Amino acid sequence: MFMKMKIRIEKELAAYVKNIDKLYPLNELSPLLFKNIKEFICRDGKRVRPVLFCIGYLGFSKKIPPGLYRSALSLELLHDFMLVHDDIIDNSDTRRGAPSMHVLLNRYLRPKKKAKFNGEDLTIVAGDVMYAMGLDAFLSVKENMYRKEAALKKLISAVLYTGSGEFIELLLGIKPLEKTTQKDIYKIYDYKTAHYTFATPLTMGATLAGAKTNQIKRLLSYGLLLGRAFQIKDDIIGTFGEEKRFGKSNLTDIKEAKRTLLIWYAFNHADKKGRKTIKKIMEGESISNADLLKMRKLITDTGALAYAKNQIKYLFLKSKKQIYGLNMIKRYKQTLDNFSQEILKT
Repeated sequence: MFMKMKIRIEKELAAYVKNIDKLYPLNELSPLLFKNIKEFICRDGKRVRPVLFCIGYLGFSKKIPPGLYRSALSLELLHDFMLVHDDIIDNSDTRRGAPSMHVLLNRYLRPKKKAKFNGEDLTIVAGDVMYAMGLDAFLSVKENMYRKEAALKKLISAVLYTGSGEFIELLLGIKPLEKTTQKDIYKIYDYKTAHYTFATPLTMGATLAGAKTNQIKRLLSYGLLLGRAFQIKDDIIGTFGEEKRFGKSNLTDIKEAKRTLLIWYAFNHADKKGRKTIKKIMEGESISNADLLKMRKLITDTGALAYAKNQIKYLFLKSKKQIYGLNMIKRYKQTLDNFSQEILKT
């Protein structure tokens, strides 16, 4: 079911891109802007957010309204807008198997010696344009105007939560490790990942379909719990995963001094020497593979890896309880259950 819906979203995205120059005068305004946005949104992706939006809607409705799948693209465009900004913040050169947008735009500017701005500046603006496109795409669905407005507010809230999560995470990076708490870390997981990836798409769809408040609350809880578990899994992959398989350097999170559950637990359960080593690595300007191996050993020896894996299991089981209490159409409820298990596989 999930894959069938993903294929439907891909078809809608292809149709959207084909007609994008008719929807907005981007090519007329700036061929460069048009070219880079079009190329970026066409890149391969999991399309998790738009699919969950459709599941949230169809789980509480017996009809597919005109424009539902076009409206679902709003979440993909929102995701793209956040990705190009994230790549600037994280100094990431690649995204989805290709150069990041700011890298491409810096290449374009390289021969233009008199430019007093760079590819990062242009990309920030391009991201803002994609956000506007996302809001416009959401309006495509033909549904009850009051429910539509309520769902749109959830979409806007997702941007607020994610932006706040990014802001808080950056500031947490300069907070002393000994003063960082598990509550701080889960706050970032909830705002940066859980809300806009899981909870918001599902509750947006359910709200649009007219689901009851108690059902929307269950979907919200499910999304937040699953989002936390997913982010912990992602942190483990970021430190212990195979770079070729997952397409991400194992040094990235450490270089950025990210406060993850693994780092928090290891630091608080290490001996004096171990704490000193963790601080030195996290505060270092250049991180080597030798530093990564030291960090992996400390994370394993202190029980941080085992603790993180147990947290994933605990959060997964709690999220399943929320699914059991949903009055969704059976096949969509089962799809959510299957999705939970699949996305947390290592």
